[in-house]
Amino acid sequence: MRLNRTGITGGAIYLVLGILWVWLAQPPAPAWALVVWFAVVAVAECFIPGEANQVSLARAHLAAPALVYALAPGRFGPLAVVLAVAGLTDLVDGTVARRFGRPSTLGGGLDPIVDCALLGAVALGLAFGEIIPLWLAVVIVARYLLPAIGGLVLISLHRRPELRHTVSGQISTSLIIVLVGGICLFRFMNQDATNVVVGAEVAIPIATLATFIHLGWAARRPVPAPEPG
Repeated sequence: MRLNRTGITGGAIYLVLGILWVWLAQPPAPAWALVVWFAVVAVAECFIPGEANQVSLARAHLAAPALVYALAPGRFGPLAVVLAVAGLTDLVDGTVARRFGRPSTLGGGLDPIVDCALLGAVALGLAFGEIIPLWLAVVIVARYLLPAIGGLVLISLHRRPELRHTVSGQISTSLIIVLVGGICLFRFMNQDATNVVVGAEVAIPIATLATFIHLGWAARRPVPAPEPG
């Protein structure tokens, strides 16, 4: 990967938006640490091409406010908004890729990484605040971390993993966003979120297991070699 105009433009826009958020929202966290996170992601973004990938990378930037709001008491409303925006980018990035005619293997590998950053930050923040059980937060982190580790193992074995969206993966990500966002929204409205938490404790592990099984089955199939020329 090399520096490219799309990545530089996207990184600059997100960095400015991140700094504006720190300045205007005055979040309960060290401003310098948040700015450093936005800057690091923006620099990495300069090397990532593609309009759809820039949409996906919004979720990496949103990981910082998500963690801040998940850890801060009484900030469930802003956290629900962050998750809603993240869910929108998850829906839009594939559409953008098809619109510009550039669906890529890089995009398929980038999505789980940014999802892990965002949803892992939210889940761990809520677990430390005793809103959800710690084991559920670990399941959410593992949902994205283990496939990434598996991909690295396959690459180390000189096998090219097939990086693409799966129905089970999309369903599990949607469930996590909807259920975790629902818990935050219920708490923000001072409503009992017990049933939503119980639903998350049942649905998220099942969807995660289904995703692992689906990915394992897909990994058994040989990836077609590219045609010459």
